[in-house]
Amino acid sequence: MPSPEAERYAPRMARLGSVEGGGTKFVCAVGSSIDEISAVTTVPTTTPDETLGRVIDFLSEHGPLDAVGIATFGPLDLHERSATYGRVVGTPKRGWNGADIVGAASRSLGTPVGFDTDVNGAALGEGRWGAGRGLDTFAYITVGTGVGMGAVVNGAPVHGLVHPEFGHIRVPRDADDDFPGHCPYHGDCLEGLVAGPALAARWGRPATELGAITERAVATAAHSLGHAIASLVVTLSPERIIVGGGVAKLPGLLEATRVQMVRSLNGYVTSPAVAGGAVDYVVPPALGDRAGIAGGLVLAEQALHR
Repeated sequence: MPSPEAERYAPRMARLGSVEGGGTKFVCAVGSSIDEISAVTTVPTTTPDETLGRVIDFLSEHGPLDAVGIATFGPLDLHERSATYGRVVGTPKRGWNGADIVGAASRSLGTPVGFDTDVNGAALGEGRWGAGRGLDTFAYITVGTGVGMGAVVNGAPVHGLVHPEFGHIRVPRDADDDFPGHCPYHGDCLEGLVAGPALAARWGRPATELGAITERAVATAAHSLGHAIASLVVTLSPERIIVGGGVAKLPGLLEATRVQMVRSLNGYVTSPAVAGGAVDYVVPPALGDRAGIAGGLVLAEQALHR
């Protein structure tokens, strides 16, 4: 047991706030690491003022905090010199276009704020504590209400013109597949084919209630997702691809997606990780549903030391 003197001079663990913002809910936590969480709450996603107000109230109640990390749905302006940095930009989410997330948090809490997309956050969390640990280059894909991808290269999330929008790439279609897709921008892009709302539109029921048609729905979704992941393999060349989100939990989807990815690559990529069936290459998140909160903690830590 440490002596009182040792405890007096031991370095204090930073007290961090973490926020994972989604289209249906915001999950908030306070702690110093993914294994040291002292408080958690969930806030429904309604209007920006109401949702962010409740998030800030929670973080304030559990303060003082050294820094806050926010990983949220987008699209987002991540360019710190931009006049709209920290805002949601161009989102189809009603009422959220232009929402000033970073501004609201920093003004109210008075702490440094780390900010990134929900998928980049989840990727950072998996890189620190999960399935991306020890890797320089990997990707995190979420398949849920939408489809997103966070790419980590040399340990840092990829930003550029905007940020990766993997859900809106086009994928090959079966000739007899006449489903028009469900994306308001592109129709049958990847998100318009495999996200939760797309599955509901195609099959007439939510992904959680597919019942007897689950096998057909999984085969169709895996066809699109496997082709998309094959494209990711030959462009980014990640060392591992982590696939999470509610739709990704459908029984058999991950296995069928691996098969389709290997089939799509058609022997071109000879790495044993892929040629061996990709069981250890295309994997579920090791942190499960905690990946986003873990990422928020990483973003907060980075903001604190910036």
